[in-house]
Amino acid sequence: MLKKILSISGKPGLFKLISQGKSALIVESLMDGKKIPAHARDKVISLNDIAIYTDEEEKPLREVLQAILEKESGKSIAIDFKKDTAAMKTYFETVLPAYDRDRVYPADIKKVLTWYNILVENGITQFSSEEVETTPAE
Repeated sequence: MLKKILSISGKPGLFKLISQGKSALIVESLMDGKKIPAHARDKVISLNDIAIYTDEEEKPLREVLQAILEKESGKSIAIDFKKDTAAMKTYFETVLPAYDRDRVYPADIKKVLTWYNILVENGITQFSSEEVETTPAE
């Protein structure tokens, strides 16, 4: 599901991919439901392609969102992380203890937590990988 959820640089919130035209993507805002074009000049990235730096390797955003979902039991995050940076960092440490504190900035943490709330409020809670893993038969 995260493949069709997009972040567009310079535009607040998240967008759902509706269709693709010759020169633009047609997206729908998850915040207000408005449909707008996303042109080639806009920096558009799928949430499925985003990862968070950790001390060992990069952690896919879907795994971080899944960890938050499990911690919050499928509900929105209740703390007011927009005003209290220390509380926001402490919360994020409980979800991803090994995140790289030098390369993951407070603005990045705020964005991840905000995205999580937007997704949950829109009923999008399928964060796990969409590929089905199979084990070879022995």
